[in-house]
Amino acid sequence: MAKIDDFLKNSFSLQGLDSELALGLSKLARPIKMAANATLFENGDPGNGCYAVLEGSLKVSILSVDGDEQLLAVLGPGDLVGELALLDGRPRSATVSVLKEAQLAFIEKSAFERFADENPAVYRHMLSIVGKRLRHANDVLAARSFLPLPGRVAQTLLQLAETFGKPLDDGRVLIHYKLSQADIANMAGAARENVSRVLNDWKRSGTISRISGYYCLEQVDFLEQASTL
Repeated sequence: MAKIDDFLKNSFSLQGLDSELALGLSKLARPIKMAANATLFENGDPGNGCYAVLEGSLKVSILSVDGDEQLLAVLGPGDLVGELALLDGRPRSATVSVLKEAQLAFIEKSAFERFADENPAVYRHMLSIVGKRLRHANDVLAARSFLPLPGRVAQTLLQLAETFGKPLDDGRVLIHYKLSQADIANMAGAARENVSRVLNDWKRSGTISRISGYYCLEQVDFLEQASTL
């Protein structure tokens, strides 16, 4: 339980929550281990609780009726997934599967509700998390509607850096997760060939680089400007 304890006190998603409340949440959680390529839940499954990522990585995606996958996000340690179910109890709105073997902490909806009913500050905190997710979804939708392709690619790289970034010297950021150009293209909502041209142009100009197979953001300011509407 100590590992879950530490996570819930230091999670990016739970920063700002009173330490005693975070400890109370940790006592509700149970550990789960998931193998790579396993499905955590599918679109339409019952919303019976949320998961905190302790180790590994997950992908959030939706599937079309033709079986085409749209990658919405890649999540890593410090992230929560399925938190909307704690508030509305409706079925899952996306499919979440495991990219890299994952250690998770599961908080059941009924247990969360009992705890939050006694501690309303937890509800307020979860609403702030959902609000941030909604704002992010709006940003992505606006980017796909109005940003040119380089801006969408920049937004994707910055999003991945927020989850997996490791600061280097001179303001550089290493995305410490190995991604293919196809992954980036899927998240940016574009053809891989077109995204490949953008990435290659940025490599030549020194905007990004590759270090041991990882993408490194060499000019973060440039990418932030490119991703701004």
